[in-house]
Amino acid sequence: MIAKTPRPPYYAVIFTSERTSESEGYEQTATRMLELAGSQDGFLGIESAREEIGITVSYWKDLDSIRKWKMNSEHREAQEKGRGEWYKKYKTRICLVERDYELDK
Repeated sequence: MIAKTPRPPYYAVIFTSERTSESEGYEQTATRMLELAGSQDGFLGIESAREEIGITVSYWKDLDSIRKWKMNSEHREAQEKGRGEWYKKYKTRICLVERDYELDK
């Protein structure tokens, strides 16, 4: 599903990852992180896809909202578990969205 975002400017956090074969607890944690992010001030939406690599893009009102999400204690626990068990590699990019446009038939 494509996230409904406000008019720019806003921020996008792009998380690209390659998983290990370990999957115990991953889906439950991912579901909880989506629920938790959705309750954070400044959260605007999320889009995610997974094939050989996973790409999750979350949208945020401002950099302060992103910093607060990064420092959320439950999110930090999930990050540690991800580094230790679920991911072979990942990269996070933070971008300012200055323009967007869409087709919605």
